[in-house]
Amino acid sequence: MPRRKKASKKHTDISKASSVPSENQDCYEGERLASLLNSIRRETETARLLDGNSLPEKIWFKQQFSIGVNDVTRVLERMAPIPQVGSYPAQPHSVSSNRKVTSFQLQAVLLASDCNPRWLTKHLPSLASSRRVPLIYVRDKKGGSLRLGKLVKLRTAIAIGVKAKGNAINELFGKILHGDEIIRETNCLNTNEMPDAAVSDT
Repeated sequence: MPRRKKASKKHTDISKASSVPSENQDCYEGERLASLLNSIRRETETARLLDGNSLPEKIWFKQQFSIGVNDVTRVLERMAPIPQVGSYPAQPHSVSSNRKVTSFQLQAVLLASDCNPRWLTKHLPSLASSRRVPLIYVRDKKGGSLRLGKLVKLRTAIAIGVKAKGNAINELFGKILHGDEIIRETNCLNTNEMPDAAVSDT
């Protein structure tokens, strides 16, 4: 019986650059991450109280967030791609007719940057970029996926998409995405692109 050739190691080495935050991506860790998660938790509780607690918690969370890599990917794929500046707009008849059109959009995606294996989230940066959905990377020594899981009352969550529903959660993410956050520290990659005026001694 002939021997099979072993798979080349070149194919098993996945590029880490696509799932690691780049210099222009925002990455939360340390005190900045704790502040972000506390703010999100507080606004989530406020939004739940305003909705009247009529739904079970698990169903309510599913209405507010896309939870997990598969769910976030599914929602992003159903969103229409936004053409890049300077490119030709897509022809309306060129869109596949079997694509389901989602009734909601994602405002942002929280992504654990310490995901292992990295190929699980390798596709998300390019997919989110084509839909103009910002990625917010979360890094923690204990595991970003554990911290994100606690946010939605699960054990772990590698990715969480915030659905645009016009509630208190979306207002908070609007402030975060426009730079109006409570604590501004250095980026995960220690770039010096952060404004000096935003750092305060409090």
